[in-house]
Amino acid sequence: MKPHMLTFFCELEAGPLRELFATPGVLEDLSALEAGVSLGLIDLGPERAQVVQRLNRVGIPVTAWLLLPTEQGYWFHAGNVEQATARYDAFRSWTQAHGLVWEGVGLDIEPDIRELRRWMEGGWRQMGEIVPRLVQGRRVRDARDAYSRLMERIRADGYRVDTYQFPVIVDERESRSSLVQRLAGVLDLRPDREVLMLYTSFLRPYGPAVLWSYGPGSQSIAVGVTGGGVEFPGAFAARPLDWAELSRDLRLAVRWTHDLHVFSLEGCVRQGFLTRLRTFDWDAPVDPPVAAARRVDALRRAARLLLRTSAWVLR
Repeated sequence: MKPHMLTFFCELEAGPLRELFATPGVLEDLSALEAGVSLGLIDLGPERAQVVQRLNRVGIPVTAWLLLPTEQGYWFHAGNVEQATARYDAFRSWTQAHGLVWEGVGLDIEPDIRELRRWMEGGWRQMGEIVPRLVQGRRVRDARDAYSRLMERIRADGYRVDTYQFPVIVDERESRSSLVQRLAGVLDLRPDREVLMLYTSFLRPYGPAVLWSYGPGSQSIAVGVTGGGVEFPGAFAARPLDWAELSRDLRLAVRWTHDLHVFSLEGCVRQGFLTRLRTFDWDAPVDPPVAAARRVDALRRAARLLLRTSAWVLR
């Protein structure tokens, strides 16, 4: 049951990135695993280009995970489509200047990082900032159309388009609702591959049940977090997965799809997981969290009822 595609997210500044791929054994492990890397393009500098060139030379597939400066929201959402489009233009020029080869382009669809941090600090006091969006259905429709045009440009340039999505987008889509998209700025897009971010480290002890609930029908599942990534205080400062937890999540996820992502490469290297995955037994027994997943399913049904009601009210 080994996955047909295994991809590691990597989200590091230029210096630590260079050091990661200079670590003995990392490239060899990736090659042995026949794994790819989704590389967060925090910058478009020469050091990052050199890392991509090195990965290209040894035949490791690289996906261009597009990101924005923090002052532009970092991730892609309904409020920064112009900046996202400009970023893709800059990426094309940078790619051509350095002769880089990409397996595809990844669009990370998440709320504005600045809003999330304000929520961490102010909680419900930030409601006044987002409630007016309930009546801004056109904002979501226009943003979806603009991102659809961007994705067509990316495809025309010969790249596969991936989106990295929170699983709630599945319930929003099934309910034909736009409530979450209006409030959070996330968008229901139509990529070539949708990767659901089912990170159990943030959902202990319910994470495996959430993974099992959302697994059916998923094109690709991302498990994690093994360490790294954007840091948030409080509830979002979750302990990284240990080896037993990562092993469990991988064996659960591969039951539903043979296209898996792991967040993150740097966390796996730091904890010594990458080398262990070379001899990983994908078929070892794992207990599916069936009973707990039924409870998650029930909560999702209630959420979809709310979403369907909102779709009628917010027409």
